[in-house]
Amino acid sequence: MPQNPGLVKAWISAFRPRTLPLAFSCIGMGGFMAAAYGAFDAVVVGLCVLTTLFLQILSNLANDYGDSIHGADSEHREGPKRAVQAGIIKAEHMKKGMAVFSLLSLVTGLLLLWVAFGKEGIYLFLIFLGLGLASIWAAISYTAGSNPYGYAGLGDVFVFIFFGLVGVLGTFFLQTRELEPLVILPAMVCGFFSMAVLNVNNIRDINSDVLAGKRSIPVRIGPKRARIYHIILLMCGVTCAFAYVLLHFYSAWQFLFVLALPLVISNGVNVWRKKTSVELDPYLKQMAITTMLFVLLFGIGQVL
Repeated sequence: MPQNPGLVKAWISAFRPRTLPLAFSCIGMGGFMAAAYGAFDAVVVGLCVLTTLFLQILSNLANDYGDSIHGADSEHREGPKRAVQAGIIKAEHMKKGMAVFSLLSLVTGLLLLWVAFGKEGIYLFLIFLGLGLASIWAAISYTAGSNPYGYAGLGDVFVFIFFGLVGVLGTFFLQTRELEPLVILPAMVCGFFSMAVLNVNNIRDINSDVLAGKRSIPVRIGPKRARIYHIILLMCGVTCAFAYVLLHFYSAWQFLFVLALPLVISNGVNVWRKKTSVELDPYLKQMAITTMLFVLLFGIGQVL
């Protein structure tokens, strides 16, 4: 661990704490849904949280490293300065940090699978091990590596898959050993809202991404359509929440998540109205926190 307080602060900043609520959101949703179906396992959920948290930090470190070496983080960047680009953390040290969090996510992931399946579920163990290794690859390859998929505009797809479907359905299955078709709707809530967080980030960085050749969705469709796309993502997330409750209704408490709708609407309105990177930047954190609060209220509503 670096001894220089400034360097410690730089590493913590590189972890991007304001994005970490997404890790808690998808696992929390899977935990709440398992509890609603009578199969909550606190140890499994705790290990899921740790593993996903390490993967999220790995992804953020890889993003810092990858965007710096590929030119997206340059003097033209209008968002917060990144550690490697600013010269605060050396590229080789960032790569070591990535290796550490790859190992941590692998170790906690293996422990998770052992707790969930033990010796009896060897085939399920291997299937989920494959998903875990794919998650590590996706975290690193978003912007790092020789052919980063984030530069091809595929980040949204991978965020939907891993922070939506895999995160929620995987956590649910590890506790219940079942795949309930309707649970895909809450998983899609997390997926769409996580895409919205990424979209705010990409709208904010659109100018520097154009210069670096990073073909994110906002770069491809332009800032105005990217804002329309943002509204669509929010609407899709909210629609999936309503659809699940209406298809699986048993209590008015299930609509508790509507208390978070003003925050969702506020995010959509402000992303639509704010034009500069400085004005947009706070709404990345706001959307991540809104996602966590929405999941919390939605989940509580399902178990009451």
